[in-house]
Amino acid sequence: MATTYKTITNSDSVNTRTLLHEAIPITGSIVSGTYTSDGNIKNYSHGMFQSVYDYPYLSSSANHIFDVTVGYSNNSILSASTSTQNAKKINIYNQMAQVLVGFDHTGSVREFDQDGDLSTGTKLKECVFLNFARLLTKDEIKKASFTMSFATGGRVISPEFSNNQTISDYNAATSYKVNSPAGEYGILYTASSPTAGTGVGLIYYQAGIAVLTSSLFDHEFGARAGVYDTSSIAAVLTASNITASANGLRNRVYNIAFDNTTELNSTIYFCRAHHSDFNYSSNPTYLTGSKIRVKGNSKANQPVSYVTTVGLYSAANELLAVAKLSEPLKKTPSNELTLRVRLDY
Repeated sequence: MATTYKTITNSDSVNTRTLLHEAIPITGSIVSGTYTSDGNIKNYSHGMFQSVYDYPYLSSSANHIFDVTVGYSNNSILSASTSTQNAKKINIYNQMAQVLVGFDHTGSVREFDQDGDLSTGTKLKECVFLNFARLLTKDEIKKASFTMSFATGGRVISPEFSNNQTISDYNAATSYKVNSPAGEYGILYTASSPTAGTGVGLIYYQAGIAVLTSSLFDHEFGARAGVYDTSSIAAVLTASNITASANGLRNRVYNIAFDNTTELNSTIYFCRAHHSDFNYSSNPTYLTGSKIRVKGNSKANQPVSYVTTVGLYSAANELLAVAKLSEPLKKTPSNELTLRVRLDY
């Protein structure tokens, strides 16, 4: 326990913020269900979404990667009492929309907007939702780092990966949106030089959710409204349940990749020992017979101490934190030390 204290003033501390990034690759082999015998794809009795794990989900080593589900707006042309799980698909869309887009002035849930301005422009009314686990996204997905490649053409099942489509949040580092109750989000495009009104989805960085227009998985991009055939994603969304739709969508995925972000906040304390400070040790063996054991070898015969530990105390002299030095530092009346102590939180 210290017997001598030195006050740390505001000029002796500084707060810093550091962003750490980690690359997260998710291969299509995992997404499609590599462990078919044991099962890394988990279905639920409620049938409202499907979970993807990196290992058989009954194993203690398994990590949850993301959930996949589909839904459409009540205003969608797919919404009909004859559509399979119609109410559940509408509820899923509304749940996602009210969290990510919010409500308008009438109290109605907003629909996902193609260009993010929440105006009367094109709405994304039939969507695929990928909800990534916090284990992967950490504090948020790094802007302009999200990419997803998937098969196009033909039916939803048995994709041909020779014809891939890649989408990404191009230019999102400087052009992201902030008008969502869930935080910042970017627009997903199919071209690296996007133009206004060509968005095909949205990526919500803090929420860790990707919202994709279902037409991306159709046999042709920009299919005419109201015109579908049995090979179209619209036919699948209306005739199949959510689990079957999720199975078909997963089998199309070739690769998903993004960088996550961990925000590290720190307070740095500069602990200064001036020439007249801490020249004597608090170790009881420092004295013998009321005399100092350790003396300098100079003619001045100065006292010598060695600094090994820094303790941070409250105003009531209660020990709050301890920092250990990598090696003892010699302290005499002829030198001064400034020790940099960092607290991360």
